[in-house]
Amino acid sequence: MDRLLLVVADLVAISVLTFVVYFPRHHRRDLVAAFLGVNVGVLAVAMVLGSTSVGIGMGMGLFGVLSIIRLRSYEIAQHEIAYYFSALALGLLTGLSESLDLLHTGLMLLVVATLYAGDHPRLYPRHRQRELRLDSAYTDEQALRAHLEVLLGGRVLNLSVKGIDLVNDTTLVEVRYVTSASAPKSTSASVSGVAAKPEHAGSRTDDDPRTDDSRSGRGVRA
Repeated sequence: MDRLLLVVADLVAISVLTFVVYFPRHHRRDLVAAFLGVNVGVLAVAMVLGSTSVGIGMGMGLFGVLSIIRLRSYEIAQHEIAYYFSALALGLLTGLSESLDLLHTGLMLLVVATLYAGDHPRLYPRHRQRELRLDSAYTDEQALRAHLEVLLGGRVLNLSVKGIDLVNDTTLVEVRYVTSASAPKSTSASVSGVAAKPEHAGSRTDDDPRTDDSRSGRGVRA
């Protein structure tokens, strides 16, 4: 009966984390299956291993192995890694427990509540991160910062130049910035669309997106 309560508690926790917290915010259907499958799989294996003397050590080893395989097989965002580890943690908490006591219930609630608060849309809502390819080679960081602030319509907090191509006259930069309170929402949406488009190697199409200053050779292309 205790094991059945543990299974039910785990299913409730992972369902809230996945269907109430994660999916309404990020809408990735593939990771819904990943979170549920990993959680239930770890729960099942941990319950079997929990009856042996090496159960805890084996469970932690399983935690590490699954994390390495999953994170090396496909690149996911940092907030999705947090959800992934939380799904693993919930499975281990219930799988290695003998009964559903107050401590384990509180820890499960803590995991879900932490993700709910830490990934809430109202937490730093104006902060953005983009990776842009500019069709001008910038070697002066101050000039690059000024151009990005005009382009993005906000204040640049941090920028990291990933590459400068002096032959093709391009700059690949990752920028973190805060949008202006009076800036229109369409500004960041259009920048997001440009950054998401694949780059056509060796050519530019007629419908490449351009900013207003593209006439001077300092626009953005996908």
